Amino acid sequence: MSTSTEQPTAGHAELAATTLLRFATAGSVDDGKSTLVGRLLHDSKSVLVDQLEAVEHASRSRGQEAPDLALLTDGLRAEREQGITIDVAYRYFATPRRRFILADTPGHVQYTRNMVTGASTAELAVVLVDARNGVVEQTRRHAAVAALLRVPHVVLAVNKMDLVEYRESVFAAIAEEFTTYASELGVPEITAIPISALAGDNVVEPSANMDWYGGPTVLEHLETVPVSHDLTACHARFPVQYVIRPQTAEHPDYRGYAGQIAAGAFRVGEQVTVLPSGRTSTITAIDALGESVDIAWAPQSVTLRLADDIDISRGDLIAPSGDAPATSQDVEATVCHVADTPLTVGQRVLLKHTTRTVKAIVKEIPSRLTLDDLSQHPEPGRLVANDIGRVKVRTAEPLALDAYADSRRTGSFLLIDPADGTTLAAGMAGESFATAKATAAVDDEEGWDF
Repeated sequence: MSTSTEQPTAGHAELAATTLLRFATAGSVDDGKSTLVGRLLHDSKSVLVDQLEAVEHASRSRGQEAPDLALLTDGLRAEREQGITIDVAYRYFATPRRRFILADTPGHVQYTRNMVTGASTAELAVVLVDARNGVVEQTRRHAAVAALLRVPHVVLAVNKMDLVEYRESVFAAIAEEFTTYASELGVPEITAIPISALAGDNVVEPSANMDWYGGPTVLEHLETVPVSHDLTACHARFPVQYVIRPQTAEHPDYRGYAGQIAAGAFRVGEQVTVLPSGRTSTITAIDALGESVDIAWAPQSVTLRLADDIDISRGDLIAPSGDAPATSQDVEATVCHVADTPLTVGQRVLLKHTTRTVKAIVKEIPSRLTLDDLSQHPEPGRLVANDIGRVKVRTAEPLALDAYADSRRTGSFLLIDPADGTTLAAGMAGESFATAKATAAVDDEEGWDF
């Protein structure tokens, strides 16, 4: 491994000291998400010269006088031809105050599943609304997904204010409607900002056309919103990925359990419980990057060594004995259905939780969320693409699931089609805004009856 004797410059030290914010953009079709992202990158000087020249050339070839900044993020050929976003486009940029990982997600209804992907790790979601159209169904769907994924901060960007003559009344009405709706979903913090992504109003620089607005610009809010990366404060969880047994002359009796710490911290000498077996032992050593350490924390990848030879394999979960999650074969959760084929009662699926994949059966679908008024449609029998609903699943083996409200890492799971490996639904264990207290019991089904 090479070493360098160079001293870090002041710029490097300043950048290293900045925090990281992961955020996602969402909104209905043609609300201007890609244009906002392009404007954000352009005005914050985060676009390379050759990138800008390529965008200017592509814009001229399409008969546009000004550069189409949306082309900075719409990378797929189909996206550029149709002027829409299909896939999740990730962009990385930084300012002197903060580093950013941005996920530009699609607006079309059939691509809502991609918004789930982009927002699953986000700490902030920017939901765009066209000032001419106001809050539409897709806006509500994106707000519901953000609330479901427990995104702590939501920014309502009311775009295209230039097309409504920068009227405060238009912005105020949209902001009130959205804030009321998102608050009912349980979104803890909502910030509304009037913008024009095309003209650059309130994106990076304050607008001279909206003197009635005294709040932050989009970039200013992104730079100052409080974020927390302290996964060590969460319940300690270590999903085992691989069992290391070299059985060499140098390491004849070495047995280590490798993986990435999902949350919390582990220390040498700590008593731990292995789930789902429930066997206990003590951590005798922690290996990280070839060296022994006394403590390791999320999200480090390490190898744990235990005092006892316990039957441990991929998919088992190691947790402190005093703070181990309960295991169960009955999972109640809220899911966002992402597949083209419906999810039905009695359907056989695979449930993937951290590194563990088990057989399961959908025992009940108690309710489906109606986005217009947030009411519950009881016993729908199935969920189709982009539906949000409650499910009850019975697994073939016990799982150590946390509530999603307590841990986004160990409270989430996927439902997978066992026939072809297609992801059917993204699930969040425990209570959520979509909780429905259904009391009807479902008789055991033949086949996968666990």
